[in-house]
Amino acid sequence: MVTIETADNALKSFYLDAVTEALDLKINPLLAQIQRSTSDVVGKDVKKLVKFGVNGGISAGSETGDLPEASSGERVVLTSSLKNLYGTIEISDKAIRASVNNEGAFVNLLNDEMQSLIKSATFNFGRMLYGDGSGYLAYIMEFDDNDPNKAILSSTKGVFEGMYVECADPDGNIIPEAGAFRVKSVDRATNTVKFEGKGEEISDSMPIGGKLYLRGSQGYELTGLQAIFGEGKLYGVDRSVSPMMRPYVQTGVGEITENKIQKAIDTIEENSGSKVNFIVCSWGVKRALTEYYRKFTAVLPTVQFDGGFTAVSFNGIPLVADRFCPEGTMYLLNTEDFKIHQLCDWKWLEGEDGKILKQIPGKPVYTATLVKYAELMCDRPNGQGMLSGITEA
Repeated sequence: MVTIETADNALKSFYLDAVTEALDLKINPLLAQIQRSTSDVVGKDVKKLVKFGVNGGISAGSETGDLPEASSGERVVLTSSLKNLYGTIEISDKAIRASVNNEGAFVNLLNDEMQSLIKSATFNFGRMLYGDGSGYLAYIMEFDDNDPNKAILSSTKGVFEGMYVECADPDGNIIPEAGAFRVKSVDRATNTVKFEGKGEEISDSMPIGGKLYLRGSQGYELTGLQAIFGEGKLYGVDRSVSPMMRPYVQTGVGEITENKIQKAIDTIEENSGSKVNFIVCSWGVKRALTEYYRKFTAVLPTVQFDGGFTAVSFNGIPLVADRFCPEGTMYLLNTEDFKIHQLCDWKWLEGEDGKILKQIPGKPVYTATLVKYAELMCDRPNGQGMLSGITEA
């Protein structure tokens, strides 16, 4: 017989391992290549000591000359806070009671909830990988003249039906009355989004130029690629005084060619000693590269890699297109320089009674929440590269 207790036990004993594997290895090809580690976690922070330069105690000298003096090179401590990552499922009391005497129906119910959770995680964690950690999605350009609940955004790349957003003013200050809007529909051809809320019209509470964030996530997301290739401090270190914190960046690339990519890879490897082993680009850049090779009647070979993903191979390096990679952009990465530092892997959030499923007060609905405390860190930013301004096809 299906009960709340048996549902609780199923989530603990069966679904946790399967969902953990899916969230860690199946939702994004780049994420699947990054190792997970509990090292360097100190309290609520990640503190990683990184050395750069070479040992100074190496030299050649005369038979009777002085021995070289040892030096360990320069050191810097990278510091960032662990981010709180959550995933919540909901099961109604009615659905549980309807499957009391039908275990197959109950299994299907849980499977559907788990697949929905994985789908949502695929979108949001994939988006975080390419973000700057702020949770920023887009800004409002204008409102629809015929529908005050429709807005034209600067981009809909990070917006998806069903997600809840909050709005900040152009300076980034959250507007209290604009914090509970749900995305009802997205027209990606026109970057138009229709919202629904508590009866109010969004044009009354969201200003032109207002910035949209995933609700409750402003400043709490993983430190993604946009932050690594950004300006200012990174992991508490001023880039202006630490050359190792500045990745290779080339802007205004224009037409993509094999030589431009290879030159960037060679420069990265020559200057940093890091070896590029993974390339990510936008769909338009991948099409442009494919078109470039087609001119020479050449076809890029394919390769399979961790997570069951398939990619084209650029001179032996997997190259994948990702929906969240900025337009006209290609990242040249060494995934061995990245780690997901975590307090632990995914766990169910348990109450004092050890239960996972909890009733929402005043509602006939039970929820269960997965949690993980982690941060994405790159310990050799100068070993990564970015080409931007590429002409897309």
